[in-house]
Amino acid sequence: MAKIELIATATFGLEEMVKLEVKKLGYEKMTVENGKVTFIANEAAIPRANLWLRTADRVLLKMGEFKAVTFEELFQQTKALPWEEWIPENGRFPVTGKSIKSQLYSVSDCQAIVKKAIVERLKETYGIEWFKEDGAEFPVEVALLKDTVTLTIDTSGAGLHKRGYRAKANQAPLKETLAAAMVLISRWREDRVLIDPFCGSGTIPIEAAMIGKNIAPGLQRSFISEGWERITKEEWKSARVEALKAIRQDVDINILASDIDEKALEIAKDNAYEAGVDDSITFLLQDMGKIRSDAQYGYIICNPPYGERLGEKKEVQRLYERMGKVFARFDTWSKYILTSDEEFEKLYGKSASKKRKLYNGRIKVDYYQFFGPKPPKSMLGNNRKQSL
Repeated sequence: MAKIELIATATFGLEEMVKLEVKKLGYEKMTVENGKVTFIANEAAIPRANLWLRTADRVLLKMGEFKAVTFEELFQQTKALPWEEWIPENGRFPVTGKSIKSQLYSVSDCQAIVKKAIVERLKETYGIEWFKEDGAEFPVEVALLKDTVTLTIDTSGAGLHKRGYRAKANQAPLKETLAAAMVLISRWREDRVLIDPFCGSGTIPIEAAMIGKNIAPGLQRSFISEGWERITKEEWKSARVEALKAIRQDVDINILASDIDEKALEIAKDNAYEAGVDDSITFLLQDMGKIRSDAQYGYIICNPPYGERLGEKKEVQRLYERMGKVFARFDTWSKYILTSDEEFEKLYGKSASKKRKLYNGRIKVDYYQFFGPKPPKSMLGNNRKQSL
């Protein structure tokens, strides 16, 4: 198979997590930049990356990168790229764009020029004057940053956060990619108890259970590149069979998810069932103050309310004060809390061991990490046997 360049795009702050995932898939040659991880692979990586990447937003096929400060340079260098290797005679190729700190700042003009250049290239290749564009779709993006043009084709379609299990969600749901990142950053293991006392529609516990069972996050959905001629159905089938065989059915996972919102909890139960992890999660309708566990050295991972709306802030800050007192009972546990409140540590009553700047949608948040003590060697592997 020919070597290709792929770009796994990432939300700000998650680039290193995406890098680790790409490396785990076996792709070593990569570069990490703001918002993306570029890596060298082959065509088989398109199905595998789309199926397996938990924290990436999309997988893009990189067609070319070059400097351009005039529309003529943009046209000629776009036309010089081998678009026919991917786009067939009847392929649809809508063009989107963005421009940041570049002399070619008119996005609409850049889109039109790239579209024209691809058309001219395909005209010469296929010997036709008119394209039906009634076949598979190849979404092209022209991205300009400081006069450097990057041309890509989207292989994912809908964003990778759309796993397929969340038919319903409560208000302001946490993205699945961010929830997965929260679990991976915590280094939670499936033999430790995990509690989410603000589970909402269940995204954090579901993503944790999928990680524990090694369920590929993209198994229940389709991708736009499944309709491409160059990637065969056999390649997609092989990647899906590989993912199915990798699922750990025998692992014993102990996750407690609770919330005071009965409707949200019902949605969470449905989502867990759709994700195939309902047997790993116990859902409870209860206040955060009532969480309990006989287990030691467990994990609390949660995304409590932020109080972004006027009038809610004081109520939420009182909640954070309560959290500090309730979570203190779990003195051997590690706690991981995502919030936008910059005074959280003061309200919680303890300084975090570490914090990480992230974005929940457009909201800048911090991921506060409170490390618990390491368990004695005699307890390793036995923690999952303890009851909630």
